[in-house]
Amino acid sequence: MSAQFPEMDDEPRREKAAGLPDDDVVAILLRQHARIRALFGEVRGAEGARKQDAFNELRGLLAVHETAEEMIVRPVAKDTAGEDEAHARNAEERKANKVLAELEKMDLSSEEFDVQFAQLQQDVLAHAGREEAMEFPALEAGCTPEQRRTMGSRLVTAERAAPTHPHPTAAGSPVLQWTLGPFASLLDRARDAFSSRP
Repeated sequence: MSAQFPEMDDEPRREKAAGLPDDDVVAILLRQHARIRALFGEVRGAEGARKQDAFNELRGLLAVHETAEEMIVRPVAKDTAGEDEAHARNAEERKANKVLAELEKMDLSSEEFDVQFAQLQQDVLAHAGREEAMEFPALEAGCTPEQRRTMGSRLVTAERAAPTHPHPTAAGSPVLQWTLGPFASLLDRARDAFSSRP
C-alpha cells in the first residue's frame, strides 16, 4: 500500500465476504472490489504485454461490475440508502467510465496513461469505499438475506450480458444500461473475440 493510494486493509473485507453466503450480492461485490484493487496494483507494477493483459482484465471487470451495479443494485439502493446516495454512486461511475474509455485509447507505456490511470485508481477506490461504507450496509439492513441472494443471482446474470468495454453514453443510468447494454455487449464481445485471435 502506498501513501499515494491510501487503501483500507482488505482483511476485514475478506472476512465480511467470507461470513456471507457466496451468492449474497454484498459478498459478490466485496470479492469483486478486492479483485479490482489487486488489478490496479498489477497494472501499476507491470510492463509490456503483462501490463496490457492486466489492464484488459481490469477494464472488463470494471465495465461489467459497474453496469450490473447500476442495473441491479442501484434501484434497490434508492430505497435502502436513499436517492441522493444512489445518484452520487451513479455519477461517480459515469465519470470513471469516461476516464476508462480515454485510457483504453492510450499507449499504456506513456506517462499520460500512468497519470490518468493513477487518478482513475484513486477515484475508483474511493467510490468502492463509499459503496462499502454506505450502500452495502443499507442493503444488508433493508433487504432480507433471501432478497440479497436473489439480487446476487440477478447481478451475476446481468454481468454475463454486460458490455466488456466502457460506454460513457449509458454509464450512470440504469435505464440506458437496460436499453443499450445488450447491444453494446454484443459488439464488445465480438470485438474481444476478434482481437484475441492470432
